[in-house]
Amino acid sequence: MEKLKLGLPKGSLQENTFELFKKAGFKIYTESRQYKPYCDDEELDITLVRAQEIPKYVESGVFDCGITGYDWILETNSKVKEICELLYAKSGFRPVRWVVAVAENSDINSVYQLKNKRVATELVNYVKRYFKKKRIPVKVEFSWGATEVKVPDLVDAIVELTETGSSLKANKLKIIEEILVSTTRFISNRAALKNKWKKEKIENISMLLKGALEAEGMVGLKMNIEKKNLENIEKILPSLKNPTISQLSNPNWLAIEVVLKETEVKKIIPLLKKCGAQGIIEYPLNKVVY
Repeated sequence: MEKLKLGLPKGSLQENTFELFKKAGFKIYTESRQYKPYCDDEELDITLVRAQEIPKYVESGVFDCGITGYDWILETNSKVKEICELLYAKSGFRPVRWVVAVAENSDINSVYQLKNKRVATELVNYVKRYFKKKRIPVKVEFSWGATEVKVPDLVDAIVELTETGSSLKANKLKIIEEILVSTTRFISNRAALKNKWKKEKIENISMLLKGALEAEGMVGLKMNIEKKNLENIEKILPSLKNPTISQLSNPNWLAIEVVLKETEVKKIIPLLKKCGAQGIIEYPLNKVVY
């Protein structure tokens, strides 16, 4: 049996990645210290490593494909093929930002004021290129963690990853510049894409993952209506392109099935009821594939 070697991120992205794969139809099980999880798809050979390491492992062929951040692709300067963008992060479905931050009481309000100063970050290579491009001489040093607490005693500024900015505020830091917006990417090496079986497997996984993300915040709605009420019902659902309409055994009645945003349902169901809809059923969605 052929196997597709897949690298998945261990750490902050792991739980949400497993949940996304579950919605896509792949059940992955692991224990806290396990790096080779079990998957109900026997064609997948999964290894858990840090997201920072995945681009180079994919580039070198250790993995055929993997899930990592756009930031780590840039940081490692890896030559990989991006299959698709997956908009999710450790605390929600939004991009993450790398920002330059200083002490909130600092007089520094611009990156140009960091000339000849010390900057700590985990994203060393990218940050060096960023300041070099702006022609700002700074000393960039690698941070092994707890980066926020290093300002101002150990360094003058940090470049740190943030989703909401709450952690920076809690550590009395202010953002003076955003230098990179990053999202999660599904990547492959070019050799794997030259293999017909692996290419198809990778494309199928991509389709299912995107379908699972597309279903986030969406629900399905079923109902029965009298034909005479169809025009009024369709007016209540203006965002829908083509609702599925089926004839019931009673020639005067129709069944309608639609997909819409979950936030709209609480407003729409009472209106549907007033217009004569009956047997209204709301159900969750795992995937929406266009």
